[in-house]
Amino acid sequence: MRRRRSIRRRNQAMGVVFILLLGALGWLTIAVYNKDFVSTDMVTLRADRAGTQLRLNADVKVRGMVVGAVREIRTDGDGVAVELALDPDKAELLPANVTARLLPKTLFGQRYVSLVLPETPEGILDEGDTIRQDTSERAIEIEKALRDLLPVLQAVQPQKLASTLGAVSQALEGRGDQLGETLSLLDDYLAEINPELPKIKEDITKFADTLEVYEEAAPDIVDALAGLTTTSKTLVEQRDQLGKLFATLTTTSDDLDRFLRGNRETLIGLANNSRPTLELLARYSPEFPCLTQAVMALKPDLEKAFGVGTNEPGLHVKLDVKESRGAYRPGADRPRYTAGGGPRCYPGGLAAGATAAVATPASYTEDGLGLPNSPQENAFVGELVAAADGGDPAAVGGFGSLLVGPLLRGAEVELS
Repeated sequence: MRRRRSIRRRNQAMGVVFILLLGALGWLTIAVYNKDFVSTDMVTLRADRAGTQLRLNADVKVRGMVVGAVREIRTDGDGVAVELALDPDKAELLPANVTARLLPKTLFGQRYVSLVLPETPEGILDEGDTIRQDTSERAIEIEKALRDLLPVLQAVQPQKLASTLGAVSQALEGRGDQLGETLSLLDDYLAEINPELPKIKEDITKFADTLEVYEEAAPDIVDALAGLTTTSKTLVEQRDQLGKLFATLTTTSDDLDRFLRGNRETLIGLANNSRPTLELLARYSPEFPCLTQAVMALKPDLEKAFGVGTNEPGLHVKLDVKESRGAYRPGADRPRYTAGGGPRCYPGGLAAGATAAVATPASYTEDGLGLPNSPQENAFVGELVAAADGGDPAAVGGFGSLLVGPLLRGAEVELS
């Protein structure tokens, strides 16, 4: 009986010892994990924020080499205090003015503390010192980029982004030479485009000005398009008539083509034969307005001569019988057309009469009387006719030069 009790007590004692050993082993494991048996120099990192990715026992690195670990993270209202346990052998190599950045290990990984060595080291980092967060421009840009990256990652879903990056990696695998050649060609293109950037900028500016013009003209363009819509509807409604019109035009075009092909030689000959006449008409075309004006001025005198509006309608002519000049003599009595100087239109027209006579340059006169049918000749003929019948020279009108002028040119006139 006593033996059984002794065995039981011994087993109980062994159980307690086993439990104590398990507890000791657990504590030892935790202590080893926390590096309680490792000699370290404790320093404090002051930062504005640590984020959720910085955890206990996170690495502390200098230029990629691990020099310690994070022991504690706490907030005090003014920021975050991070306790860093540094290896004494490596801590004595760090300057007192070293700074720190909180960077992620990977794009989606936890953060670690990266110690940044200054350009001008000062002193040696001792236990209990405080390390400040790197506030340089570059560090702020990196921190801002990491902060802005989080909403993007939440929106694109990291697993899908990882799949996409994996697909891109597989697509680029083995194509380094091609990619390098493409980048080299791109660099050449950019080198050629770079000198043209001012012109490109100017073109873009002009394009913006053009867009402003179109913006101002947009209401008119819309109105024009609205009117075009009405036109389009009308064309759709009249499509049958348009079809008939096009068919008729096609038939007419075919007939005209056959006519031109069959008569092309005749048309060409007609054009050639008509050319001298057309050139002559073109040369004397400046006289057409004057001739029309003279005819219109002659109309009242003709109506008077034909008795228009009187009780004695018909042509009234007063003839004076002159002595015969003898038979026609060939050569001597042959008409001569000696007018020259080309076409001209005098001021006041051909029928302006003596009242419309104006001074004519000497180069336009013959024997001081003016060219045929000129205002000077009209005035001279009017004086001769008025002297013969005792009338007023102004009443003779511009037709005197047309009717009487050819009879008097080259003749000797005596006034009695």
